[in-house]
Amino acid sequence: MEFGFFDVIQILGALAFFVYGMKIMSDGIQRAAGSQLRNILRSMTKNRYLGVLTGFLITALVQSSSATTVMTVSFVNAGILSLVESAGVMMGANIGTTVTGWVIAILGFKVKLATYSVPLFAIGVPLLFSKVGKRKYWGEFLIGFAILFLGLSYLKNSVPDLGGEALQWIEGFAQYGIFSRIFFVLVGALVTVIVQSSSAAMAITLTLVYAGWLPLEVAAAMVLGENIGTTITAEIASVIGNVHAKRSARIHSMFNIIGVCWMVILLPWVIEWLTAFVENFTSIFEGNAKLKTEDLNETQRMNTYILAAFHTTFNIINVALLIGFVPWLIKASIWSVKSKNEEDEDLRLKFIDNTNLTPELATVQLQKETAHFGEVISRMSEFCNKLINSTDTKEQLEMMKKLKKYEEISDTMEIEVTQYITNLSNQEITPKTSVRLRSILNIANDLERIGDIYYQISKTIERKIEEKIYFTPAQRQNLNEMMDVVAMAHGTMVKNLSTPSYDDVSKSKANDHEMDINSMRNRLRKDNLTNLGNDDYSVQGAMVYNNVFSSLEKVGDHIINVTESIVGEI
Repeated sequence: MEFGFFDVIQILGALAFFVYGMKIMSDGIQRAAGSQLRNILRSMTKNRYLGVLTGFLITALVQSSSATTVMTVSFVNAGILSLVESAGVMMGANIGTTVTGWVIAILGFKVKLATYSVPLFAIGVPLLFSKVGKRKYWGEFLIGFAILFLGLSYLKNSVPDLGGEALQWIEGFAQYGIFSRIFFVLVGALVTVIVQSSSAAMAITLTLVYAGWLPLEVAAAMVLGENIGTTITAEIASVIGNVHAKRSARIHSMFNIIGVCWMVILLPWVIEWLTAFVENFTSIFEGNAKLKTEDLNETQRMNTYILAAFHTTFNIINVALLIGFVPWLIKASIWSVKSKNEEDEDLRLKFIDNTNLTPELATVQLQKETAHFGEVISRMSEFCNKLINSTDTKEQLEMMKKLKKYEEISDTMEIEVTQYITNLSNQEITPKTSVRLRSILNIANDLERIGDIYYQISKTIERKIEEKIYFTPAQRQNLNEMMDVVAMAHGTMVKNLSTPSYDDVSKSKANDHEMDINSMRNRLRKDNLTNLGNDDYSVQGAMVYNNVFSSLEKVGDHIINVTESIVGEI
């Protein structure tokens, strides 16, 4: 039987159908259970062993180890998970992704999947039009599952039966022992990098085994390569993350590469043992006295079971062997990913680094980013204080330079946060998440306005210095008192922004600060107007003084706006 261009297109189309179904299914369940997934990651990763269980459960649920690893890298980047916790989650994700192989092996080649996909559409499509948010997302999950099954069915039927020709051709490459196994490991890694899904790569491998194209040992080597290929996703996700995110991705890569290294050596013996085990187990389970070796279809179906068992066995043993060495993996990741230690390197965006997460999960990163934004802006209060009180020209110039730099940083951060939220808004968003994203937009706008006001104060002080205008001791003391209250308001704002759940934030303390700032502004304004009649009270100094304390009051207005946005009042 000839294998031509049209056959290649058929296979690629079926594979695309499979990957598309998996994406819809994974996105649907992430939207349906977004907050629960966040809570699981927060509460069930207290140590590396619980992390393994967490990674397994989440990956088995969303059917995508890539989604779990990207989520984990993002949460390390956001400071929610430590490196130790992330190592456990990623190890568990490796075990969880083997569930996909079992689903394909058990159902994909024995059950007529297309027949069962149609009823799933019948259930999923009505749910898709439901006005209840979560029903809609569960409908997406079912439709994705149905499309995945259809894609697998088409993939199985699209692979032509080249039988012995393909087997003989591939066996020609498989006669060089460990070198052949390494070659097919690289092939498996390349396939996974191309399709960007270890589950899709596993589906291809199982289909080729069932079609008789691949010997078991070759297929097993490709599965090992797929374990390496899937680490590329986490590495890509970490590229624009912070140093901790890069180290988390590196731990995942080292874990998989080390596992592949020892398994490549033991592969023939492991396959031989698993073949005997699976055949005995299946004969007992299915009630067959012995596998009929002359039944080619049955033999090939049995090979898919053996391959799925190999995938699971390898990952479980690898986790068991390496989980005790997590501290050494962390040390190796720290050694391989150096911290730059550049001055002010934390002034760029630290947490929103990719759009691979659904909006429900991306809000975790956005909340951490706004907390970081608040910390950056709050430093301007300290610079402003030094500028007003300093009599050293060099220090004054340094503070003005810093205030200008931070104002530019605040502009950039607001633009990038807004752009990130705009990109998320193109996706399906739950009502609760939509409200949260609007709040974060308002927060970013207020923080940027605070940066503008501090910069305007620096320009006012710059003009004061150039024109040799001086504050009286009473004016300087009053400004210092007001700046102290504003600094306390900044501290409360940052604390509120750093609270994991905005629902737990109370604005009572922020309100107290706002009232104190307003009261002080009113008192300073009254005193300033009263003193203008005195001969020794400079009118120019009074104007600059009024400008500064009025600007500080405006800072207080935006600070309380931030807390009101957090609690949902704006």
